[in-house]
Amino acid sequence: MSAAERTARPRVLVLGGGFGGLQCARKLAGKPVDVLLVDRNNYHLFTPLLYQVASSLLNPSEISFPLRHILRRQNNVRVRRAEIARIDFAEGRAIGADGDVFEYDWLVIATGAETNFYGIESVQRASFGLKDLPDGMALRNHVLDCFESALLETEPEARQAWLTFLVVGGGPTGVEYAGALCELFRLVLPADFPDLDVRRSRVILVEALDRLLYEFPPELGDYTRRALERRGVEVRLGARVTGVDGDRAVRLADGDVISAQTLIWAAGVKPVAPATEPPLPRTRQGRIEVDERLLVRGQDRVFAIGDAAAALLDGKPLAMMAPQAMQAGRHVAAQILRAVEGAPLEPFRYRDKGVMATIGRSAGVAAVGPLRLKGFIGWIAWLVIHLYFLIGFRNRLIVMSRWTYNYFRLDRPVRLIASSAPSKSRRTVSSSSP
Repeated sequence: MSAAERTARPRVLVLGGGFGGLQCARKLAGKPVDVLLVDRNNYHLFTPLLYQVASSLLNPSEISFPLRHILRRQNNVRVRRAEIARIDFAEGRAIGADGDVFEYDWLVIATGAETNFYGIESVQRASFGLKDLPDGMALRNHVLDCFESALLETEPEARQAWLTFLVVGGGPTGVEYAGALCELFRLVLPADFPDLDVRRSRVILVEALDRLLYEFPPELGDYTRRALERRGVEVRLGARVTGVDGDRAVRLADGDVISAQTLIWAAGVKPVAPATEPPLPRTRQGRIEVDERLLVRGQDRVFAIGDAAAALLDGKPLAMMAPQAMQAGRHVAAQILRAVEGAPLEPFRYRDKGVMATIGRSAGVAAVGPLRLKGFIGWIAWLVIHLYFLIGFRNRLIVMSRWTYNYFRLDRPVRLIASSAPSKSRRTVSSSSP
C-alpha cells in the first residue's frame, strides 16, 4: 500500500493501550482506516494478575505483552510510545509531551486510570499502589526486604512493624492481594527464614465501607470476609485511613493507630486524561461525559471509553473494570467503521458478564447474572476466565504452569529482591508528617 493511499483513508488515533484501547485497535485491524495507537508504555498489562507479581508468584513478562508484537501483522495499525500532553479539538490533533503532533480524523480517548489517594498527601508518600508494572515490582521487592530487615532488627516493636502489612481497600485488588500475602507468609517464607518467627507477621485489610467487595452480592462479600479470616487476614470494616504520622504510625478515623512499615493502597482509582482545548465536560469523579454512543459531549468525532469515560448503565456510570472497557472498545471501533460507510452511529449497550475475585488457594467468588459461585468452584471459574483473557499462548502456558507448580508444591518461585535501593518505607513512612 502506498503512502498516498494511506493518507487518503480516515485516520484513527487511539490514546491508550489498555483493555479498551487495544480492543478498539484490534477491531479496526485490516479495515479501510489507518490506526495509530499511542501509549506511554510499549506493552499491554493484564492488570487483574498484577497482584501475583507483587506476591512473588509471576514474573512481569508473564502478565504483559509488547504492543508492537500484538499488532505486528496488522498493516493498517501502527504503535507509538509517547505521553500525550494536550489535545486540540479544533485542529484535530494531539500533542505529545516531547512536542510530537498526532493528527486524526477520529479520536478515541482510552487513557485509563491511576491510583486515587483522595488528597491524603502523607498516604501518597508512604504507601505503595498496585496499578502498573513498576508498582508490582517495587512492592514485591519491598515485601521481601521487610523480612530481611526484620531478621536484623533486635527491638521487638520495631521488628513487628516490619512484619505488619496494611492493605487498604476491600475491592477485588485489596482482597486478592491480602489473601496472596497471607499464603506467601504462611506457606513459603518460613522455610526461607528459619531464624525468624514468620508466624508473627500480620496482614490487615482495612475497608471504609461495611462489607468487602461492594460491587458483589452481599452474601459473597460476607463469605469473602470469613474466608480471609480463616487464612489469617485481620479484616477491619468501617475503618478509614486518614494519614501516616512520624515513625510508621498509620492513623484511622476512629483514632486507632497501627504501626506498620508497609501500607498498600488499593482503595480506589481516578481517571487519567490529557488537557484539552476546549476543556472536556467531566463528572464529579473526573470522568469524561459521553452520550449513549460514547461520543464525548460536544464533539462529533471524539470517543471516550474505559476508566476515563462515564458511560452510563441505568443512569449510573459503569464500574472502572476491564470487561466494560473491552466492550466499549469494540463498540467504538464498529461505530467508526459505520461512520466511514455513511451509516448512523448506534448506542452502546453494555452486556453484564458478571464479577469475580479470588480469595486465595482453592477459594474464589463469582456472580454471573443470578448465578453465585464460591469456594473451590468459584476459584476454578476465576482461573479459567483469567487464563482465557491473558494475551499470548506463551504467557498462558507459563502462567498455567506456575499456578500448577504453586498449587502442588506450595512454592512461589519469584523471590528475588531485584533492587538495591532502600525500601520505600525507610524513605517515607518514617519521615515526619506534613
